[in-house]
Amino acid sequence: MFLMVLSANSLLLYLIQVDSGLQSPMYFFLSQLSFMDICQTFAIGPKMTTGFFIKKNVISLSGCSAQIFFTLTMGVGECLLLAAMSYDRYVAICKPLQYPVLMRRNICIILTVAVWFGAFVHALVPSVYVLPLYYCGSNVIHHIFCDLTSMLKLSCSDTSHFERSMIFSGIILLVIPSSVILASYICILATVLRVNLAERSHKALSTCLSHLSVVGLFYGAAMFKYLRPISYQTPLQNDMVSLFCTIVTPMLNPLLYSIRNRDVLAALKKLFRKKIT
Repeated sequence: MFLMVLSANSLLLYLIQVDSGLQSPMYFFLSQLSFMDICQTFAIGPKMTTGFFIKKNVISLSGCSAQIFFTLTMGVGECLLLAAMSYDRYVAICKPLQYPVLMRRNICIILTVAVWFGAFVHALVPSVYVLPLYYCGSNVIHHIFCDLTSMLKLSCSDTSHFERSMIFSGIILLVIPSSVILASYICILATVLRVNLAERSHKALSTCLSHLSVVGLFYGAAMFKYLRPISYQTPLQNDMVSLFCTIVTPMLNPLLYSIRNRDVLAALKKLFRKKIT
């Protein structure tokens, strides 16, 4: 599965870089999404695969902190990036004449830097917080990789205040971007319903459907995992949701964006024709 995630996202990233028809802001953000999925896979894949084969999955506290940092950075980054992508779709469909100005290259770069900076800051605090905690009793992490909630369960220190602050920040982090996405698509739907040309309406809806599918998968799993108190979470539930967020979703993202996207399919066919000839 790790190889599938890396192959699919690397191929999509390569297509966006080399094909002249995929140089719009939408594909720029999509390339960032693929890059995040690749980084997420590298953050947990090698260690998990090694532990599976040698039957001895051991990791240091600093290594665990690093894994928490990278997985949170990519997860938070994807959360913010999906909101930026929905804004791009809103401008493209609702304000097409202003699109070249509102989504010019430097604006896209500023949005991307803001996404990465926000993700970095949000992930830094919890990854550093777990280091000085006092751990007693079992040192077995009941999770498929080092996860913040699993580390807090192992700790004998009082983490109740930190848990409440993380739930609060998680609510803000999920509610604000999801509100941006919801508002964007309400405006998009209203605009599409006013469009008389059926072909344009179909193209607009098909363009947004892939993004909505990714949003639904990602936000649904993230809300289930991070908006519940740790005492209500079971190891099996956490394993399944984490596997879905870190492996299944990154594997589905390039497929969802490619299957219904004529530009990506055309670029893929062009690439295969070049390889054959």
